[in-house]
Amino acid sequence: MQGKLELMAISVTSPLLRGKDLLICSKCLPIEHSEIFEEAAKGRIALVVCMSEEHLDKVGFKLATIIAYARPSSITVLTMDGSPHCTQLHVMAEQAKRIAQTDVKIRHLVVEKGALMEVSSQAVYLSRHLSKIEELLRATKKNL
Repeated sequence: MQGKLELMAISVTSPLLRGKDLLICSKCLPIEHSEIFEEAAKGRIALVVCMSEEHLDKVGFKLATIIAYARPSSITVLTMDGSPHCTQLHVMAEQAKRIAQTDVKIRHLVVEKGALMEVSSQAVYLSRHLSKIEELLRATKKNL
C-alpha cells in the first residue's frame, strides 16, 4: 500500500509537500477502496483526514496554509460520494484556494458504488447552495 500521512499532523513547511502534487483524501477511502486509492496516489503525496473527526474550519485553515507555504503543484481531493462529511473536504479545498489567493489546480474525485468519477469545481460550489440545486432540478424536471 502507498504511504499516507495524516493531514492534521504534518507541518505545513514540510519539504515533503513543497511543490508536490498532493492527494487529499478521506481517511476511510484507502481502507474501503484500496485499489482506487493506490491508483490516485501514484506520483502524489497522500494526506488523509476524516471530516467527521475534524472541524471543517481547522481543515480549511490547514489546507490554506499548506497552499500558501508549500505551493503544491496540484491538489487532488478524493472522497466517498454521498457523505456529507466528505463533501466538506471538497468545499474546504476550494475555500482554501480562495483564501491563499492562488491558482493551484484542484481536481475533485469521488467514489460512488466502487466507480471513480471526476466532478467539477462548479459542482462543489453548487453542493453548498441547495436553492441553486433546486432550481436546476426544476428546470430539468428530474426527480432523483
